[in-house]
Amino acid sequence: MYLRSFADGDGDGVGDLVGLRRRLPYLADLGVDAVWVTPWNPSPMADGGYDVADYRDIDPLFGTLADADALLAEAHAAGIRVITDLVANHTSDRHPWFVAGLAAGPGGSPERERYFFRDGRAGGAEPPNDWISAFGGRAWTRVVEPDGRPGQWYLHLFAPEQPDLDWAHPGVREEFDEILRFWFDRGVDGFRVDAAPAMAKAAELPDAGHAPGAAFESRRWVGNPHWDVDGVHDILRRWRRIGDSYDGDRLFVTEAVVNGPERLSRYVRADEMHTTFNFDYLTAPWDAAALRQVVDSTLAALAPTGAPATWVLSSHDETRHVTRFGRACTGAGFGGAALAPSPSDLGLGLRRARAAALLTLALPGSAYLYQGEELGLPEVEDLPEEVLQDPTWIRSGHTVRGRDGCRVPIPWGGQVPPFDFSAPGVQPWLPQPAGWAGSTVAAQQADPGSVLALYRSAIRLRRSLRGTGMAWRDVGDDVLAFDRGDVLRCLVNLGTGPVDLAGHGRVALASGPVDGWLPPDTAVWLRPIDPGLA
Repeated sequence: MYLRSFADGDGDGVGDLVGLRRRLPYLADLGVDAVWVTPWNPSPMADGGYDVADYRDIDPLFGTLADADALLAEAHAAGIRVITDLVANHTSDRHPWFVAGLAAGPGGSPERERYFFRDGRAGGAEPPNDWISAFGGRAWTRVVEPDGRPGQWYLHLFAPEQPDLDWAHPGVREEFDEILRFWFDRGVDGFRVDAAPAMAKAAELPDAGHAPGAAFESRRWVGNPHWDVDGVHDILRRWRRIGDSYDGDRLFVTEAVVNGPERLSRYVRADEMHTTFNFDYLTAPWDAAALRQVVDSTLAALAPTGAPATWVLSSHDETRHVTRFGRACTGAGFGGAALAPSPSDLGLGLRRARAAALLTLALPGSAYLYQGEELGLPEVEDLPEEVLQDPTWIRSGHTVRGRDGCRVPIPWGGQVPPFDFSAPGVQPWLPQPAGWAGSTVAAQQADPGSVLALYRSAIRLRRSLRGTGMAWRDVGDDVLAFDRGDVLRCLVNLGTGPVDLAGHGRVALASGPVDGWLPPDTAVWLRPIDPGLA
């Protein structure tokens, strides 16, 4: 969940921990096992909280440490575990370490050694190398030294307000050991490691060979000196040892946007992370061959590690899949910026999104649901320019709108904004579409055919699949069909004509109307007629 947009408990238009606590019964009723909460630490919010100024506290925008403690206790009582973001590649430029580094000045000051402060080239006027930022432009910013003169440059693979830490520095490693223990001791069940492949850099910081204006395409890079460098795995092993030192289960999941499933599998070796986000599935087009290839390659790459696969359709960094699946080009580029937007048929997109939900929840492994997808929410593509806050919008010179469209606050009830997200009359931090009345939780709870009802039923039935294997069935090139043991068969029609369901079993759940035939852009779960599926 994107905390700022989930539920506002104090009436200031921003989601917070009190709001989340009040909505725990909804999450329990939905059937989720855990919640992943985006960063809740004190932050200037230059990147929505992913610029942390203090790793051992809660930002006043979201509440207090007491609120976090209460959330953990109440979530655990409801059978829900809590995972939070660990932003360790970089800090905020307001972090005391970075402030001290700026004040210390150049000349090998120890305060600057925790970051990448370097002299520039061309007499100091050019950056130290050609590295680029994920948010556009170069990855270096020149500082004004304490004496007022232009001085060294510092590295930031994201926004300038997010200076990269140097993980070769022992003080950095030791500090994060204690940060992990601080939150584990309070009852946090695990961490989602933000931008994990960025944490290690090649020695001497060599040029990467980026051409002028190059895009940040980490899924294509091989041997890049600032992304997916092998040294990152030493950091992850260190953290795993800390997690394993606690009683009970402590989960680590990485955000690792790297070149293919084989590179991704390295992050979940037996002594590293437990699971990792699957971006190949997240960005796959609505195409049977492409989706099957992603499923097969994911399962094959992870099999030697023993780690479960993860499946995800949307996130706070990507265009909502209802909108994406309604476009002529249904694939995506990570971060919502790599592919130019095009008109979307939202009716078609919703049909495909419902089918994709059944596909995703039938696959073996873990499924991540992004808040609002269980309501069938589309991307909000007409936000006024003056409300956009994503760093990509700023860094691109106002040419790429960024990720704000998938972060619009959730509609809970009522007929007009803020749809019970906040108190009546309060303007949420991002405006909601006036036409969302039919998409609210309250409206869908009363509708057995709603997207919410589909997700609730699928999550409940999914629990019967634990411990079952997966085997593909041949039902045609445009159909994804597979069995989960002898418990369930899933069929997804990605073609243009109907598919005969005769002999496949009795319908347990369908994403849309079926009557002996499976229409295009529809999925169905079937139970066997006899023991064992035909």
